[in-house]
Amino acid sequence: MAININVYTESTPNPATMKFLVNKLLINGSVDFPTKESAEASPFAKELFKFNFVNGVFFASNFVTITKSEDANWADIEQILKEFVKGAVESELKVQEKAQEEAPAFEGSEQEIKIQQILHDYVRPAVEQDGGAISYKSFENGIVTVELRGSCSGCPSSTYTLKAGIENLLKRMVPEVQEVVSEAL
Repeated sequence: MAININVYTESTPNPATMKFLVNKLLINGSVDFPTKESAEASPFAKELFKFNFVNGVFFASNFVTITKSEDANWADIEQILKEFVKGAVESELKVQEKAQEEAPAFEGSEQEIKIQQILHDYVRPAVEQDGGAISYKSFENGIVTVELRGSCSGCPSSTYTLKAGIENLLKRMVPEVQEVVSEAL
């Protein structure tokens, strides 16, 4: 029996992005398509980029976060995108051509493993709620480097989240951490 697909929208802290949630799992993990060119391996993202007002597409679990162009207004495009996402999910348009590999186990020193575990358990769910994703890049000389994607990329409040939220949490739980920085995409 076919599932009736519902699409709900949620604003994100980034005014240029909106989260389109569906009542079906789209992908295990997450995948970011910050440009039209990067979307070649995703039939779903490729179709979204055909709209001239779409500037970025990010998928995670049961949602797609769409970044609009500066001149577009959500009031004008939200319903169009909702209907497109509903149709794409109903027709089982693929998020990725090839199945994504399982996330690798945490690796590195004892501190690096602890940092990755904290990011995965505490930070990732909160960031996903806002339509974004965070990945661990490195830990050197007391500095944790992360990558922010989806609605977090270019979000005005991401610096605050990074410093006041993530940095404070990691400093409390891993005394060796002195600072958290985001790698520019």
